[in-house]
Parts: sequence; C-alpha cells; structure tokens
Amino acid sequence: MDIMLAIKATVAGAILGAIFQKMKLPLPAPPVFPGVVGILGVLIGSKIAELFL
Repeated sequence: MDIMLAIKATVAGAILGAIFQKMKLPLPAPPVFPGVVGILGVLIGSKIAELFL
C-alpha cells in the first residue's frame, strides 16, 4: 500500500469531517466502531477472494 495515498486519504477525511461538523450536518459515515469493522471486513473479504478465486 502506498503510504502517501493513505496519508492523503486521512487528511481529506479529516478535512471533510471538520466541514460537516462546522456546518452541523450529519457525518456521511456509519457509527465509528461498526463502520471501521465493516470496512475492515470488506478489505479482508476482497483479499480472501483475491487469493482463492
């Protein structure tokens, strides 16, 4: 994984989160822990499929 891409994505997400918070809009993301676990599940599933399919 390209570390710079991950850093840019994190910065972009932080900026977007701040904008949404400042405008008092609901965040376009699921609740924190379930959202992270869900994204992790998608990543793991895609890696498993890549190995076996």
